[in-house]
Amino acid sequence: MARFDTILWDVDGTLLDFAAAEEAAIRSLFADYGLGVCTDAMLAKYSEINRNYWRALERGELTKAEILTRRFEDFFAAEGISGPSPAEFNAAYQTRLGDTIVYRDGSDGLVASLRGEFRQYAVSNGTVAAQTRKLARSGFDKLMDGIFLSEQIGYEKPAAEFFDAVFREIGEEKRGSSIIVGDSLTSDIEGGNRAGIASCWYNPGGAQNATGAKPDYEIRDLREILEILRGK
Repeated sequence: MARFDTILWDVDGTLLDFAAAEEAAIRSLFADYGLGVCTDAMLAKYSEINRNYWRALERGELTKAEILTRRFEDFFAAEGISGPSPAEFNAAYQTRLGDTIVYRDGSDGLVASLRGEFRQYAVSNGTVAAQTRKLARSGFDKLMDGIFLSEQIGYEKPAAEFFDAVFREIGEEKRGSSIIVGDSLTSDIEGGNRAGIASCWYNPGGAQNATGAKPDYEIRDLREILEILRGK
C-alpha cells in the first residue's frame, strides 16, 4: 500500500508562479495610478521588503493586517512614491494578483491527473481576497477536495494550530498518510515538521537549506512528486 493518500499543496511559488503574478500586478497598478515606470530594481526592492514582512508573520511577530499595508508604506517611502495610500494600493493589489495565472511545471495537469487517486487540499497563507480569485481563475478551486486559508483559520503556517484545524476538518487519521508540498522552508516545511507530517520541499532553483526545517523529500520539478506518492 502506498504511504500517502493525501496531499497538502502550497499555492504561491509552488502550484502557481507568484513572482510573475506579483510583477504583473504591481506594474499594472503603477500604470493605473500614474506612478510612472516600475523598474526591475524597484520590483526587487519591493520583493525584498515583502519577503521580510511575510517571514515576520510566520514568526508571529506581526499580524497579516499589519504586514499588508506596512510593506507598501516601506516601499513607497524607499522609492519616494506619493499618490495612493498604502491601504488603497494594497486593496487593489489583492484583486490584481489573481489576474495573472502561470502554472509551475504543468501543475494544473498534474493536480487533475491525481484526482480520484489522492485527496488534495490547498493550504495557503495568502489573503482570502487574492487566493479566492486566483484559485477560481486557475481552476484549482474545482480540482481540490478542499481549500484552507490561514486568514479564515486564524493561524498562519507554520503554526501547528493551522494544521490542527486542517486535520479536524479532513480527519485526524489522515495525519499519518499526508504530505505537504511547498517551496517555503520556513512556512511549508517547518509547518510539516511541527504538524508531524511528511514534507516535500519544492526547490526548483537548487537553493541551500540554511534553516532548521527538515524536509523528508526534495524535488526540482513538481512532477517528481509522482515517484514519491506512488513509492517508485
